[in-house]
This record gives sequence, C-alpha cells and structure tokens, in this order.
Amino acid sequence: MTVSGPDVVLGANQYGKAEVRLVRIDRRTSRHRITDLNVTSQLRGAFDAAHTVGDNAAIIATDTQKNIVYAFAREGVGAPEDFLLRLGRHFTSEFAWVTGGRWEAEQYSWSRIAVAGDAHDHAFVRGGTETRTAAVVFAGGEPTVLAGLRDLAVLKSTGSEFRGFVRDRYTTLPETDDRILATSVTARWRYNRDDVDYDDAFAQVRRAMLESFAQTHSLALQQTLYEMGRHVLAERADVDEIRFSMPNLHHFAVDLTPFGLDNPGEVFFAADRPYGLIEASVLREGADARHPVWESIGGFC
Repeated sequence: MTVSGPDVVLGANQYGKAEVRLVRIDRRTSRHRITDLNVTSQLRGAFDAAHTVGDNAAIIATDTQKNIVYAFAREGVGAPEDFLLRLGRHFTSEFAWVTGGRWEAEQYSWSRIAVAGDAHDHAFVRGGTETRTAAVVFAGGEPTVLAGLRDLAVLKSTGSEFRGFVRDRYTTLPETDDRILATSVTARWRYNRDDVDYDDAFAQVRRAMLESFAQTHSLALQQTLYEMGRHVLAERADVDEIRFSMPNLHHFAVDLTPFGLDNPGEVFFAADRPYGLIEASVLREGADARHPVWESIGGFC
C-alpha cells in the first residue's frame, strides 16, 4: 500500500538485544566465583534499507546478538567494561557495515555466605541495592568507556547544614546547622583511555566518593557532590569527567510533644517523596564538556 505524504528521510537509529541476563560461574578452582550481568547490545551503521524498504540483508538478528553475548562469556567475562569492549570490537570488525554501537551492562553483587565464620566456597547471598554499571560506545572506530554505579545509599547523621538560601513569601523551610544528609548516588565517569584495570579503578573511584562524602562538612548537597567529583579526579588521572544524579532524601524530626516526650534529634520520619534532585558533572580542566558519548545515555547520567 502506498501512502502519500511529505518527503521524509531516516534519522539516527540503532537496534539490538536489550537486557540479556548472564550468570557466569568460574569453576577453575573449588572456590567458585559468580559474575551476574544484564547486557544490552545496540548496533549503528548501514541499516537504512531495513527501515525504508524492509530489506533485512544487513540485519544481524537480535537473537544472534544475544547468542554472541553468551558465547563470549564462555571464554570468561572479567570486568564488565572489558567484556563490553570485546563485544564492541567483535561487531565493528566482523561486520563491515556496522560503524559503531553501544554496549551496556549492569553488574549485580553477590557475597559469600559465612558458615561458622568462614566464607563458603560456593554459596552466595545477593548484595544490597547498589548496582555497578558500564557502557562502551564505538564511534569512528574508537571506543569510549563509561563506568558507574547506581543506588549507592549513603547517610550522614550529622556534619551537614543548610542555610543562607533565598527566602520569599512561599518559603517555609527553616534554616539548620545540623541535619541528616542522605542520598542514593547514581554516577557515571568517563575514562580517557581503554587499557584500564577496570575492577581496580571501580573500587578506587567508589572508595574516593565514599571517603569524600564522609569527610566533607556539607553546606549543601551540591557542595558535597562537587567534592566527591573533585576527589575522584584527583585520584584517577585516567578519568576526565564524572556525572552525578543525587536525590536529597529528607529526614524530618517527628514532633513527640503530643506524647509528653522530647526529641533531641533522635527520631525521624524518612520521606521518600517529593525530594530535591541534584545533578552535575565535574570535569578535568580542558576536558570536552559536550562529549558525544553522553548522547547515548538516557537522563543526566
């Protein structure tokens, strides 16, 4: 059926297999290691004909992409960033018309179950809410690697204040020189090279963020965010930029006076919404503030 209408052209496009669930058990010794990933593969290239005339001659089926993920896992996974680089290099070298793409992974943590005080060799318990993330984008034959995490819940019971903000007829929030500061950190950082020990780097970046959160006397969540980013860039010369999305998870002191009780900053109501949402990037001076890799990331980070 032919439908008349305005002249149109195909714009930017990509396709692939989303959320391939992969669990890899390393059995090389009796002390097993578990790697639990959620992998997404998306290809970019000369796929115009599939869209415009239904010609699938260049299409690498999404099911094939899924199978390649599992086949590559047979040879080992390692750091998620390294695994994604292997996938990206395979697709962009094996198929001449694949000019780039985006490969992303979420890694879920498992800890060994302790039995009589000793960590068990092959029994695990799922970790907390924190999830490690990784993304690799190939463009112009070159990869850009993003690492990150989300749902890293942190809280300071003191060492935080908030005052000096604008007051107008609609302002009801009182100033405070001592409050609970709590947030759930989502962060992604951009490497300036692709030959990194990603597991070691992830551990160091995570530690730097947590140390900075703990040690900074916070005048605002924005200031804490900036100090966390500054600390990471000071420790990792191979990171050019880090982006944060951090909700301000409010804790309000409960009024216990109706019950004849005082509340010296000990009993709080943890509100889950609404919440302040603080987002910002911290860059090394001279780094590209508009790096195209961020175009492939939904949301701020």
